[in-house]
Amino acid sequence: KLSLAELLTITIYFYLSPCKDFKNYYLYYLRYKYKEYFCLPSYSRIIQLLPRMLLPLAVLMHYLKGDETGIYYIDSTKLAICHNKRTSSNRVFNRFSKIGKSSYGWFLGFKLHLIINNKGEIMSVKITKGNKSYLSIASVISKGLFRHR
Repeated sequence: KLSLAELLTITIYFYLSPCKDFKNYYLYYLRYKYKEYFCLPSYSRIIQLLPRMLLPLAVLMHYLKGDETGIYYIDSTKLAICHNKRTSSNRVFNRFSKIGKSSYGWFLGFKLHLIINNKGEIMSVKITKGNKSYLSIASVISKGLFRHR
C-alpha cells in the first residue's frame, strides 16, 4: 500500500519526466528508472487512487505560491482530451468537458488558466471547461492579488 506522500511523489515526478502520458510513465519509465518502488500497485489501481490527491495537491499549491510582486501575467492554454476527429465518440470526460476554441483552433477538453508573477512563479491556477475565456475567469483567479493602496 502506498502512502499519500508516495502518491504525491509519483505524480509530481511525472510532470518532471520526459514522458507525455501517465500510462507509459507509470508502466515503463517509473518501474525501470526508480527501482525503489518495487511494490507498486497495478496501473488501474493507481488511477483509482489519483482522485485522493486533489485536495493535498491544492494545499501544496497554496503553500508553494510565489511572492506577491505587483506585476502579474495571465494566460490560458488548452488541455485537449482527444483529437478533433474523435470528439463525438469520446466518453471519458463527456459530462465535464466542452468544445472550446483557442488560437490553434477548436478542441474538446479543458482550459488551464494561470497567473504568474514577474519572476515566473505561479500565483494562481484554475482549470475550467474548454468553452471558458480567460477574460471571464480573470476576476475569479486574481482575487487577493491586487490590493488597493
